[in-house]
This record gives sequence, C-alpha cells and structure tokens, in this order.
Amino acid sequence: MADLKSAMKVAGRAFAWFGLTLATTALPTGAAHAEKIENPVAVFSGLDKITGRIISFDVYIGETVQFGALQVTPRVCYTRPQTESPLTTGFVQVDEITLNNEVRRIFSGWMYAASPGLHAVEHAVYDIWLTDCRLASRVPPPEDYSGPPIQGTVPDGEDPLAGPDDGVESPGIPQKKPIQE
Repeated sequence: MADLKSAMKVAGRAFAWFGLTLATTALPTGAAHAEKIENPVAVFSGLDKITGRIISFDVYIGETVQFGALQVTPRVCYTRPQTESPLTTGFVQVDEITLNNEVRRIFSGWMYAASPGLHAVEHAVYDIWLTDCRLASRVPPPEDYSGPPIQGTVPDGEDPLAGPDDGVESPGIPQKKPIQE
C-alpha cells in the first residue's frame, strides 16, 4: 500500500510538472518583446584606410550613397523605445564598383550598432559600419523618397553636410617652433 501511495505521489508530481511546462510554453511571448521603431535614416561611419579618415554619413532608407568605391543602401533601420535597452539594427546592402566599372555585391545582411566589428563591411580600402538610426536628418531626403515618415526638417540656411558646431575654434596655421640653443 505504501508503494502505491509513493507511486501516486510521483505520478502526481510528474503531471503537475507537465502541466506547468505546457502552461508556460502556451503563454504569449509577444509581451516580452518591445515594439521596434522603424526609422527613415540610417547613420553609418566609414573608414578610408588610405587616408585614415573616419567619416559619419546619413542615408535615407532605400537611398544609395557612394563612399569611395562602395555604394551603401539601407533597406530598414530599427531602434527600440527610450524605455528599453538600446538595440539598433539595420538591413544593408553594399556594392563595390570595380576597376572595370562593374557593380559587385559584397555585403547583404543585418548590421548591429552595438557590435560593429561583428557585422561590418571590411573591404581592402574601406570599412563601413552602422552607428545609429534616426527619425530625422540634417540632410534633405531624396526627391523620390518613399520610406518611413520623417520627423523633422533641415532648417533654412543651414548646411546639411556640415557637422555640429562644437564651439571649438580652429587652431589656425601651425607656427614653426623657435630654435632652442
């Protein structure tokens, strides 16, 4: 009789575990995922390995921008709301213009701003990686733009290609050091 009671206890626990497992797997998982924000502008950084210069540039979704011998076309750029942990992703296609003036696709895939070394375009002369997604840009959109809605415009009289005014004045022309004897 004791064996029957212990067997029933074990069976009861097994059914309870099975029911709990079934209930947790049947719960909707959509509540745990934050809604992603579709942005109209992808922000990239590009490294020219010959000159050593790093340039940041904005590209509208669906627009193709040339950086050196590479053509960059973002297809989507997602971020999360401010209340969530940051996660900036973008699906990007990069083509190379060869010396024979042919276009060759060298990258088509997802880029993650948090891991630029993991999913960046590494070329012999140029590197390109995603740094951010934005709802507006200082660069005006192309005339045939049909992507996500833009929230903001370029102010009149402002150069859309100029960087932000950081208040630092140019050091001017370098002067020769005086000869110390």
